Amino acid sequence: VNDPATYAGADVVIIGAPFDGGTSHRPGARFGPMALRQACYLPQDGSRPSLALRVDALRDLRVLDAGDVECYSGDVEGSLEAIESAVHRIAASGTVPIVLGGDHTIALPDARGTARAHEPGRTSMIHFDAHADTGNIAFGHLYGHGQPMRRLIESGAIRGDRFLQIGLRGYWPEPETLEWMARRNMRSYEMTEIVTRGLDECLTEAFAIALDECDRIFLSVDIDVCDPGHAPGTGTPEPGGLSARQLLDSVRRICYELPVAGMEVVEVAPPYDHADITALLGNRVILEALSAMARRRADDAGGPRWDPRQPLLDGR
Repeated sequence: VNDPATYAGADVVIIGAPFDGGTSHRPGARFGPMALRQACYLPQDGSRPSLALRVDALRDLRVLDAGDVECYSGDVEGSLEAIESAVHRIAASGTVPIVLGGDHTIALPDARGTARAHEPGRTSMIHFDAHADTGNIAFGHLYGHGQPMRRLIESGAIRGDRFLQIGLRGYWPEPETLEWMARRNMRSYEMTEIVTRGLDECLTEAFAIALDECDRIFLSVDIDVCDPGHAPGTGTPEPGGLSARQLLDSVRRICYELPVAGMEVVEVAPPYDHADITALLGNRVILEALSAMARRRADDAGGPRWDPRQPLLDGR
């Protein structure tokens, strides 16, 4: 990562951020990057043809893996600075960084490093999570996995009124934090609204907001947006979330329909996983994103536009 020449011409650079020093409940997400890379039963032959999208992302795109940023959970600020520096170098080269977490503390350096590489104020955020992550001070600290979205907005890297949260539920945050979010005009789609209106309708509305006065998005996927039955290996599981299928379909739509400048998958904690359920899902979230990016590129090059909610025809 320190030498941009090593990934010159890449479309996507994958980088690991094995940091879980910001967890408030169960640690273990530092092992997420390793688990996400290994969770695949398919041959390691550099090919992943998508049955649904009729592309092979690992061949149609130039995807490189830059390894892991050196992180030490006892040094929160030092780790976050190292992650932001690495992500910024990748994004500034015109490449899309995909960060493997790690707990959600890393959203601050991931999104800020990406946004800094582009025109100020023109990057929006789509954030899948059970939790808003907009707390202020926890355990006496400004940095942790319950606070990165507040820090991001305070830093000016992402506008509060272009910050879309999908899948919130449960019993946090408290009224004071909700009031802070309202004052910044954040838009959150709690699970009851998603069930009532339908996920597709909520996403379509979120897309329109995200692209209003913004040119690109950063996609943050906290794996606990899914119900613990679909993603048990995470630090703060919350019942009643999205299904694995809903998350994959959502990521496909986002990466096909929207200009994604950067992405992260966080909070995969292998010590609490069963039969690699969560790691497999996280692995497929990344592959779905890459495949949708490859499909978007192919269609931008002259193919007919496609509705990612509809199946492709044979031979397309």
